[in-house]
Amino acid sequence: MTTRRQFIGSALGASALAAAGCQTTGGEGKRMLVDAQIHLWKAPSADWPWVPGMKPQMPEPFTIEKLVPLMDEAGVDRVVIVPPSWPGDRNDYGLEAVTLRNPKSAALLPAWRSQPGMLGVRVTFLGKDAEMLSDGSAEWFWPAAEKAGLPVMFLASEQGAYFARVAERHPGLQLIADHMGLSLSVQAVREGKFEGPISHIQGLAKFPNVSVKLSAAPNYSLQPYPFRDMTPHLERLFEAYGPRRCYWGTDITNGFEKATYRQRIAHFTETLDFLTESDREWVMGRGILERLRWS
Repeated sequence: MTTRRQFIGSALGASALAAAGCQTTGGEGKRMLVDAQIHLWKAPSADWPWVPGMKPQMPEPFTIEKLVPLMDEAGVDRVVIVPPSWPGDRNDYGLEAVTLRNPKSAALLPAWRSQPGMLGVRVTFLGKDAEMLSDGSAEWFWPAAEKAGLPVMFLASEQGAYFARVAERHPGLQLIADHMGLSLSVQAVREGKFEGPISHIQGLAKFPNVSVKLSAAPNYSLQPYPFRDMTPHLERLFEAYGPRRCYWGTDITNGFEKATYRQRIAHFTETLDFLTESDREWVMGRGILERLRWS
């Protein structure tokens, strides 16, 4: 592939997460740009069937070949890849995923990061899957991930009390909240009502092992660029967590038409006045690299 970047297919996930990027860091005076969330998927096929009834975020597959030119054009150095749900959270476009509902998968976690590009685990608790937080299905996972030294990204809506218990019981476990706790699968969020979900994530800031992705802000905004309605929410979480525990990310396929890649970068680097230049260095890439131990 002709590009200034080398693409590294891998995974971070039980629902899985992958790393893609370059082998070098930003040059002197250049801010490293790391997108903390990107989905990639191929077209459905006999060996890659999609889950019946599931609808992708875009009508066309979003592939490696489509992503890399966008990264190059916008100046993004690395991305963290989260396999989407419509192929059944399959991770074999990067690496094979574990199954959270099967405690026997704990045996796979100690060697998880030894696979090329593997950085950690990503889990989702929305809709019916939220039952795993109340029926005990997920309880085996947290100590296993902590013991294995795996960062865990999680997407859940208004589950602050549950994750507070996890964070307190497992202080060695790095927990990263996706999308400020917001999901477009929740009707209130689609209507721009964010107070509940964001309050739950803000309350977790007291735990030093919890951090947050200030990701996908344009997707949730009810306004055009520069998405001023999102500024109070972004600032609120930034004040709670600080620059080293907040990460920029796009989730660009979940609202592709809302903004260009360059606008999604400029939103943070040019329009959020509460961020200093030092803050932007951490939020735009340095923080997530450090948290995931991605050298």
